[in-house]
Amino acid sequence: MAAKKTVAQSAATSGSPVPAAGTAAQPGTLAVLPGEEPWTPQEVEEARAELLSEVERLKAELASSEAAVAGLMRDSGDSAGDEADTGSKNITREYELALANNTRETLGQADHALGRLDEGTYGLCEVCGNPIGKARMQAFPRATLCLDDKQRQERR
Repeated sequence: MAAKKTVAQSAATSGSPVPAAGTAAQPGTLAVLPGEEPWTPQEVEEARAELLSEVERLKAELASSEAAVAGLMRDSGDSAGDEADTGSKNITREYELALANNTRETLGQADHALGRLDEGTYGLCEVCGNPIGKARMQAFPRATLCLDDKQRQERR
């Protein structure tokens, strides 16, 4: 049985401007849509700086949220108060837990984007391997899907 070619292997052997996975991101080699200007060194550094800033902000937000959850968990052991107070505390605790989980997920996406930037696969759709588009990556640096695949995902 023949092994399937990966998107990165296909790009590497086809002479495509799309870099193979595992290569360092070089300005001008990151994927762009036809007609888009290649990434400049300044744009690559701006994307990296934005992602690093987001990671730091999310880490601080997560620490704050986790501290709030810990405080709410301590307070939930206090059985003084009526049912309305208990219900309100439960709702607040669930909200803080959901917020922490959302922040943790976004942090993972930002870390993943930084890894893709380092690998040279930043801007490639993780489903089809086609370029996502420089403008989309600049607007939403954590994007991992091209517009077609993102629309398919959202319809499910």
